[in-house]
Amino acid sequence: MMARDTAVVPRLVPGAIEHVPDLARRLRTIDRIECRAMGHTPEQALLHGLATSVRTWTALIGDEPHAMFGVVVARAGDDDGIGWGIPWFLGSDRVPHHARQLIAQGPAIVAEMHRHAGRLCNFVSSDNRQAIRLLEHWGFTVEAELVVTRAVAFRRFIREI
Repeated sequence: MMARDTAVVPRLVPGAIEHVPDLARRLRTIDRIECRAMGHTPEQALLHGLATSVRTWTALIGDEPHAMFGVVVARAGDDDGIGWGIPWFLGSDRVPHHARQLIAQGPAIVAEMHRHAGRLCNFVSSDNRQAIRLLEHWGFTVEAELVVTRAVAFRRFIREI
């Protein structure tokens, strides 16, 4: 059993290309499955997110990257002027040990994502229970309907301001 490292507080820094190789090797199994279902290796998924996002963050535990997340603007203002953003998050097995910090930092991160798009929407593996709980805690609606991609069942999550 892995010792909990809650005494070390994750530090958020801007996402950077140098974080990708180490984080790609550390990704949780469920995150690797999600990447493969979307047609990417973990490294490709992180590089794609970094290249296409208007804002990214890396969570460092000590000096090691253990999560990267961001928001891609899919459509700037629609007819209603709100716009659509695609939030994404990929992390290591150490991330769940810092759930309290994630819960506390989440509202500010989600608010920053909403600065770029009024609607935030993406898909999460139906087996990714930790992520689903976190998304719901942050005010996302996680839909019950399953969408299967490359034999992986996903659920859509959405939040609108």
